Amino acid sequence: MSDSIVIIPTYNEIENIEKMILKVFSLSFNFDILIVDDGSPDGTAEVVKRLQQRFFKRLHLIEREGKSGLGTAYIAGFKWALQAGYEYIFEMDADFSHNPDDLIRLYKTCSEEGADVAIGSRYISGVNVVNWPIMRVLLSYFASKYVRLISGMNIKDTTAGFKCYRRKVLETINLNKIRFKGYAFQIEMKFIAYKSGFRLKEIPIVFINREAGTSKMSGDIFGEALFGVIQLKWHSLFHPYPKTNDTNPECNHHQ
Repeated sequence: MSDSIVIIPTYNEIENIEKMILKVFSLSFNFDILIVDDGSPDGTAEVVKRLQQRFFKRLHLIEREGKSGLGTAYIAGFKWALQAGYEYIFEMDADFSHNPDDLIRLYKTCSEEGADVAIGSRYISGVNVVNWPIMRVLLSYFASKYVRLISGMNIKDTTAGFKCYRRKVLETINLNKIRFKGYAFQIEMKFIAYKSGFRLKEIPIVFINREAGTSKMSGDIFGEALFGVIQLKWHSLFHPYPKTNDTNPECNHHQ
């Protein structure tokens, strides 16, 4: 068994899922994969089950009833991965907007460079986004600036969803108390890790807009992120956060 597992939530990703699984398993480093499928009517889970026969014990599947949100899919995946004993737990999209080759860089950022959370960042070296409409680029970029201002986190890409967590981070965070489901989930996880004293480090990636399938972005998801960060900051003023035992203020939340 690998010490690393890549969690990929899916809903109607039949055009991407087989290519993504084969690509991750072709990497020079040994990653396992956990697909969390929210009852895709297009047969995404059936493709995964077929591939499980080929990649026995490396490819895993959680099937959920209906579409319950990105955050709850990842929480289910985190709990499964912790139970299974993985040390490095990754988040990645199924649609190739995240380049699977970067998984190895994220892994090394945690395993060799001492980060507790490695973040694939679109904005740490300019704006590295391909094929997005300019309004969406501006929305995402300034949303991250807004989150930094409100939260105090020194993170350029606060809504990034391409990440590696060390096991101890997910063990420290009370996963049952994570409140948000959409992009605000990504902010909330980073914020709690930051407030708990873990080391967050960004590495530059190029984000490429999906070529197959349809985006899951909606106004509700954006609104949750906009107002959610204010709720997070307000809550943090009155509630203590769990603390990691190896806090070192010199390395916390710096690039």
